[in-house]
Parts: sequence; C-alpha cells; structure tokens
Amino acid sequence: MSATTAQHSDQPGRIMSGEMAEQPAVLRRILDQGAPRIREVAERIAARNPRFVLLTARGTSDNAALYTKYLLEILLGKPCGLTSMSTTTAYGAQPDLTDVLVITISQSGGSPDLVASTEAARAAGAITLAVTNNADSPLAAVSEFHIDVLAGPEKALPATKTYTAELLALYLFVEGLRGGDGAAAKVLPDLAQQILDRQDEVRQLAARYRFAERMVLTSRGYGYPTAKEAALKLMETSYIPALSYSGADLLHGPLAMVDNISPVIAIVTEGKGGQALRPVLERLRGRGADLVVIGSASEVERASAGFALPTDGVAEEVQPILEILPLQMLAYEVTIARGQDPDAPRALAKVTETR
Repeated sequence: MSATTAQHSDQPGRIMSGEMAEQPAVLRRILDQGAPRIREVAERIAARNPRFVLLTARGTSDNAALYTKYLLEILLGKPCGLTSMSTTTAYGAQPDLTDVLVITISQSGGSPDLVASTEAARAAGAITLAVTNNADSPLAAVSEFHIDVLAGPEKALPATKTYTAELLALYLFVEGLRGGDGAAAKVLPDLAQQILDRQDEVRQLAARYRFAERMVLTSRGYGYPTAKEAALKLMETSYIPALSYSGADLLHGPLAMVDNISPVIAIVTEGKGGQALRPVLERLRGRGADLVVIGSASEVERASAGFALPTDGVAEEVQPILEILPLQMLAYEVTIARGQDPDAPRALAKVTETR
C-alpha cells in the first residue's frame, strides 16, 4: 500500500487517494506492456491514410479528446474535429465518413450514445477506434480497432488514473501514426511520482482556497485541456463552481468578472503554450487577481501561490500528463477540507448512460 493510501485509509476519499497514487505505476505499465499494441494499431490505421479525424467522448474523456486534437493538429497537421453525437443519435444525420478516422474515448465503454454514434460512424464508412479501460465493453465490441489503456479497475467516481492513462495511450498512438518512438514519455512515471510525493504543498493550497465560492482556470495550447479537466474535478468533488477558459477566450469578455477574491488558476506549460499565455497573466495581475500558477517555476515566483512542475526539458506535448496531477490532488484536498467525500460525489454515477 502506498503512503498516500495508508494516510487516508480511515478517511473519506481513501479510494480516490489510492487511485491517484497508482498513476506512476499505470504510466509505467502502458509504456512497458501497452506500447507495442498501441504501435501496431497506429501502423494499421496509418496505412489506410485517413483524410480527417473526428473525436467522440463525454466528461473527463472529452478533455482527453481535446488533448488528442492538439496532438493530431500540431504533430501530424491532420484536420481534426470534436463530434456532436446528438446529430446522429437524436437527429439521425447520415454524414459521409468514408476514409475518416473516428476515435471514441471512454473509460467504461458503456454509454449508449457513444456506442450508437460509433456504430453509425462505422456504417457511414469511418475507420473506428475505441480507447477504453474495458476491453470487454460494448464500445470495444462495435469498433474496428481498440486500445486498452490498462489503468485497472477505477472505483472512485472522479476519474484520475484513467484520465492520465488515456492521455499517455493517445500520445503513443499519435506518435505511432507519424512513425515516432514516443521516447518523450519515458520520463513520466518517475516525474509523476515526484509530484505526488509533494502532497503537503497541495494541502497548503487547499487550506488557502477551501472557502472559495468560485474559481477560474485558464491556459493555452496543450495546457487548455488540463484547465478543463481540473475545473471538472473541482466541480464534481468539492461542488465549487469552476469556469475554464482558453487564455485567449478569457480576454474576450470573461476577464471582466475577475477580481481579487475569486482565485484564478493558470496552467503555464513550458513551451509555446506558456509563452502565448504570458500576456494573459499580465492582464490578470493588472486586475489584482489572486493568481495561482501550476507549471513554470519562473511564473510561480510571480504569482500569489502555485506549484512548480519538474518539466525542464520535458516535451511540451506530454506535460499535460504531469500538469493534472497537482490539480487532482487540489480537488481532493479542498473536498476533504470542506468535510465532503470525494469518492462519492452527490447525484453522480460511475457509468453515465446518456443517449
């Protein structure tokens, strides 16, 4: 049992805590055991030369899909979009998806709308790939190709290890499409462990923000899916309204709501995304925002508070796998500090069956 799990074994949130602690081992398992299968799938799909990519997902997996969209557009230059499932499941639209790659991402692979939209896509001529944590799921069964993210059973309602597993599996898949070796990911398990071992720092942040009535999260580029996923984690565990914006979108109106009371969490990736976010950070400081920075050490030093990530020399495209870890811990610690149980958020089910 990990130190993190043992520490919380008699407290609410012990399941989520334990699953967060498993993430370095899950990342290592994907690199050691899953990578060959992922490369094989990627090579078979690359040989069919899809002209366009559509990504289909809900909830946490939708944020993994957005991350994949950045990978495909930046690393492959491949046109890519996020699907609106209701166009087929509710409206019965019949698009021509000949030679289109449709990637459906789902932890459980059991939501009826994901299964139905994938069946419709395959009938419309698409190459279909399911990325799940359940090789025996209905979604895997109706898809032409399947990638198992190998996260192991996830029992807490908030998805943690399945999210980082999806990110790594999808990164390796995109690397396989372009003939890369995925070497940039090899440092992730050890760095992830270093981050998770700094829980005391996150607990101090949680004490600072346990009474927050609202939070705003922002980033640019590869960090933007992290902002969206962190906002989701905060809302579903602590029930704090958390609004996520691209830094560019934040300047187009929502900046007006920023004041010196509600925290703004900025995910500052080392690389082009972080560079693009810096003018936004200046505007936030000018507004007197209570600015929390996750990422770049130089920006953490200029913020009200923050968490510096060990990302020096780490490729920008894999940094989101590390960025989300302190934010998962923050959601957990804020929830515990507010006297709630992050394992079982109210009104939620582990498998959400939308249609």
